Amino acid sequence: MNITWSLKGALARVLESLPPVIQIVLAALVSYSFSFFVLGHKNPLLAVTVTITTLGFTRDARPRRVLETAAGIILGLLASEFLVNWFGQGIWQLAVTLLICLLGARFVTQSASFALTVGIQAMFIQILPAPATIWDRPFDGITAAVTSLLVTVLIPRNPKGLARKDAAALFSVFLDSLDSLRVALRDVDVKKADEILVKVRRTQPLVDNWRMSLDSAVAISRLSPFLKKQRYDLGAQLRLMRGMDLATRNLRVIVRRVDFLIRDGVKRPYLADLVDQLFDATQSLSRATENEEFLFEARAGYLEVIHQLDPKKFGIADQLREASVLLLLRPMLVDLLCATGMSEDDARDELPNV
Repeated sequence: MNITWSLKGALARVLESLPPVIQIVLAALVSYSFSFFVLGHKNPLLAVTVTITTLGFTRDARPRRVLETAAGIILGLLASEFLVNWFGQGIWQLAVTLLICLLGARFVTQSASFALTVGIQAMFIQILPAPATIWDRPFDGITAAVTSLLVTVLIPRNPKGLARKDAAALFSVFLDSLDSLRVALRDVDVKKADEILVKVRRTQPLVDNWRMSLDSAVAISRLSPFLKKQRYDLGAQLRLMRGMDLATRNLRVIVRRVDFLIRDGVKRPYLADLVDQLFDATQSLSRATENEEFLFEARAGYLEVIHQLDPKKFGIADQLREASVLLLLRPMLVDLLCATGMSEDDARDELPNV
């Protein structure tokens, strides 16, 4: 059983990695060819290593991030080249070069992985035989940087598809949490409520992944001629992500409140029914990442729920512990309506007076 699961996971990773792998291979080939055939460098190792390092498999594929990484590496190469020219090559020179480059990289950025990357490039310069001129290897780095940026813009990694996958991951947990919350309220299942609480507390990385994927997709679409038609869809998904981010934060608070509330052993079928309606509307919202028409279906479902969020409607206006759940649902419904494209002011106008 474990072998089958591992095989499926491995195949999924391979398929998911195909776009970045193809992009890296093409970029490395172009960078090496330009340095070797055009610039005449006999061993343009850095043209390849800098390209691979700059592109990588990171989720953040924004052109700005690619450019910043490449620029930092090039500065590290220049500094290392000058240090080798001044101090020469040897054991103590290697230590001094690595020390200066690592400290300089940490001064420039907070990224520990970036500092290590600069250190590795510096070691290449310190250990490899000296080229014909001091500028050969920095020019290889510049070639790699330009190539990486062009490839990022002209051969994008299907960033919209990655964003949809991240959206699906968040919606899966969100919907599963609503479904479990409905059961906990209907059956007064404290154990189930505790399980939901653990689950929703782990949703922030899913939101962060979705945000990063969308930020990359939007940034690339501003430069890539092949993604111009997707700018509107990406903007709509960005609005959806922001609404779901806030709604997920509110869901954590609601689950904590329900976990505390149902410990009295009292069944509250009306709350279970409200969560059931929320679940149906959110299912429609999850489909909106593929088809925007589902936004209107989701909005209609949320409007039906939000109009019921008045403690007086259920005769619990004087029961603070129970009414607090309804009151906590109100800001979450506003966020979900905003995710469908409604303005915050219009969404708040739909709230019943309490």
